[in-house]
Amino acid sequence: MVSRTFIVNNPEGLHMRPAGVVAKEMGRFSCNVTIVFGDKKINAKSIITIISACIKRGAEVTFECDGEDEEAAMEKIIELESQNFGE
Repeated sequence: MVSRTFIVNNPEGLHMRPAGVVAKEMGRFSCNVTIVFGDKKINAKSIITIISACIKRGAEVTFECDGEDEEAAMEKIIELESQNFGE
């Protein structure tokens, strides 16, 4: 398992558009991808669970990837975060 912690910098947090980008991109990987936000563990391949977590700007989130292509998935997460998750 690999993990990385980020501070969400999007002005609106992980709302519909960035949540959709994350879910779409993570759906391409076979490993499990989880967002840890507070005491919540969120399936990063599900736009609905990402949106329902209400992750706002300034929130600390940890992405965890566990499985066969975990390193590639984490590289993609790092790329997405550097682009403000498509915003």
